Amino acid sequence: MAVHVVAVCGSAFHSMNAPSPPVSPSPATSSAEPGRSAALARAWLRAETRRAGRTTRWPILTGLVAVAAGALQAVLAGAVLARALAALAAALHPPPPIRFPLAGAPAAPAIPALGITAYGQAAAGLPPPPPPHTALWVLLGGFLLAMLVRAAANYASERFAFAAGATARRHLRSDAMARLLAAGPAVLAGQHSGALAAIVMDRIELLDGYFARYLPARTLALVGPALILLVALALDPFAALVLALAGALVPFGMALAGIGAKRATERQFAALSRLQVRFLDRMRGLSTIILAGRAEAEAAALQTAAGDLRRRTMRVLRVAFLSASILDLAAAAALVVLAIHYAQVLAPAGAPAKGVAPAAALGVLLLVAEFFAPLRSLASVYQDGIHARSAAAELIALPPAPPEPVARTVRNVAAQGISVAFEHVNLTRDAARGAVLSDLSFRIPAGETLVLVGPSGSGKSTVIETLLGFHRPQSGRVTLNGADLSDVVPAALSRLTAWVGQRPKLFAGTIAENIRFARPEASEQEVTAAARAAHVSDFAEALPAGLGTRIGEGGFGLSGGQAQRIAIARAFLRNAPLLLLDEPTAHLDPASEALVLDSLRRLAVGRTVILASHSAAAYEFSGRRLHLAAGRVAA
Repeated sequence: MAVHVVAVCGSAFHSMNAPSPPVSPSPATSSAEPGRSAALARAWLRAETRRAGRTTRWPILTGLVAVAAGALQAVLAGAVLARALAALAAALHPPPPIRFPLAGAPAAPAIPALGITAYGQAAAGLPPPPPPHTALWVLLGGFLLAMLVRAAANYASERFAFAAGATARRHLRSDAMARLLAAGPAVLAGQHSGALAAIVMDRIELLDGYFARYLPARTLALVGPALILLVALALDPFAALVLALAGALVPFGMALAGIGAKRATERQFAALSRLQVRFLDRMRGLSTIILAGRAEAEAAALQTAAGDLRRRTMRVLRVAFLSASILDLAAAAALVVLAIHYAQVLAPAGAPAKGVAPAAALGVLLLVAEFFAPLRSLASVYQDGIHARSAAAELIALPPAPPEPVARTVRNVAAQGISVAFEHVNLTRDAARGAVLSDLSFRIPAGETLVLVGPSGSGKSTVIETLLGFHRPQSGRVTLNGADLSDVVPAALSRLTAWVGQRPKLFAGTIAENIRFARPEASEQEVTAAARAAHVSDFAEALPAGLGTRIGEGGFGLSGGQAQRIAIARAFLRNAPLLLLDEPTAHLDPASEALVLDSLRRLAVGRTVILASHSAAAYEFSGRRLHLAAGRVAA
């Protein structure tokens, strides 16, 4: 069998060979160094915000267009309302007509809405004024145009914001999955799979609101009110001062509410993680719970955990409503002050005060809502920013990202079969527990079998996991056909190896789909041949749909021996030159063990095999035996 080992350091998938660091507990559930964790979370958010700058730019720009259109709407609406009020006042109190001193001259027709006669306009040497309804239609047309522009800008802003959130989610989820895959199964030693699933799914989903809504709203809350203040300053400087003072109170109130919201959110996240982990564990052990008669007790415990989550969620909502109440109070205060200030101007018989016309006064009053609209939008998504900081603290607790690739020349190593060598390998996964492998050295020629024997904890499974790329030694070398394992492209390493463990992972689906998982492009004939070689057909033919029979998650509906035979069928289908067997007959009855061993002996023909087992059945395999103790070769 001709094998080409492609060695290239710094491949895009080099992360699978990264060392497995100790996994720290989630900051949401740990009190160690809270200040440092918060600082790291803020730094991480700043870096991600800079990376997402291009995608969040368009929601901000379209949002500013909507703010400007809203300001124009307010000014035009004020002018329209002022004309309407003037016309109403003139209708209720018509002014006397202006008469000329010439004897016998008829009185000029009065224009009540304007308070001036056409004759007087001509006598002053000015062109005749346009009809009042013409100016009114111009104002109404401008108002409708501004409304359409605002609606289009808001629609575009929503679309751009959704795209920004989706882009951020894809990037963050890909990065988190790459980091988990780089760490390998060792990451489960420090965190529950349910907690990791919550981080990858729920926490990243919460960050969608941060990138899609919070970041644009935060910028618009600074720039939007400033734009409205400029318009108000042009209409009435006093109104601009009132709006500025009222707007300055909002950040202080939101900051005060945010202190309590941050703590409440962290407690809510901790309660949610506990509920998710507990629910997942109980679903996996449902049969054990029922047999032990603990169904009612566990249901009550889940109900208690759900009630705790509900209470903590309501506390977060109460704090959120507090920040909204502060904003409403500031807006109401500004509106009342300005309404009192313009009371004389807007009275039926009033006149402009200090140079402020009724149209300007009404425009300023309508601008109050526009001034606080960006601040209100920020208040409505303020929780997204708090959620993002809490989610960031959990994301940075994941294993570190793989190192940046370093380009090397690609080389092919042609050989017949695969030879494996460990050269003075030292590996420590947890400094508190000491070295797992200590100065371990051995070599397996291509096509031969090595049986690793020794007590539990001697390092047998660690050797298998190291060859799978889940661990990287701190010192020493692991080579395949002389090529360093850290230089082998993970995709090539995957093609070279087949693995059968003591607890095969089966997915919900058909038996054929679970076998084809090893090589998705395999044909039906190849899947059937692999099932026959692994004795899967012996029990599948008795099932209603044969290999098309559906099984539950984790192999529910199959015995341990049947599940193990499906795992062996995967190895047959993969047809890899390096076969790694990690306690393949553990937990099997003698009959099932005999069938599994028969399949494995036929699978091992012509391949390099490393078998880790402390079972007596391992001695049925021919080949060299290597006794391990405390991570080193026993004397």
